[in-house]
Amino acid sequence: MRELIVAEFISLDGVIQAPGGVDEDTEGGFTHGGWTQPYWHDDIGTHFFQVFSQADAVLLGRKTWQIHGGAFEPVNGDPFADAMNNIRKYVVSTTLKSASAWRNSTLISDNVVETVRQLKQKPGKTILVDGSSVLVPVLAQNDLVDAYYLHIYPIVLGGGKRLFPPGKCVDLTLVDVSPLPTGVLYVRYRRSAS
Repeated sequence: MRELIVAEFISLDGVIQAPGGVDEDTEGGFTHGGWTQPYWHDDIGTHFFQVFSQADAVLLGRKTWQIHGGAFEPVNGDPFADAMNNIRKYVVSTTLKSASAWRNSTLISDNVVETVRQLKQKPGKTILVDGSSVLVPVLAQNDLVDAYYLHIYPIVLGGGKRLFPPGKCVDLTLVDVSPLPTGVLYVRYRRSAS
């Protein structure tokens, strides 16, 4: 069975909303968009590339898919953009009518939990999820995530969309931790066997 890995930028208080830019996701009045930028280190990109290279599919929520697609679809000849454009992508959305805006994308509009279970049963490499602050808690709630690869930032945001749904207990086993000079910790956890 394929594994599903969630790779996230996360604050000390568990927020994953809008790490990349001020206007990325202001839902709920969130005003801290772009909170990861002061802590950038090249190892963060290296870590993501390592995880990405072990995957043959990416599963994304609509907003993350649109942000990534808008950035990568128009680009040709860049190794990372080409990799993002060529990998199989699944976008979860109840509002999109088509996934044609970004090549190699398939729309999942209903039965999300069962569809993801079926994807995990198919042969292949890992399935990677990043961002997707609405989708990831659903995956966690339904025990579909096998591992969490987290860049934990030395900041408390006080509110915003969180990685885990309220009331969900998830038992994790530490695989590895690497501190970065900017204060970010790269922590890899596996979901413990139940």
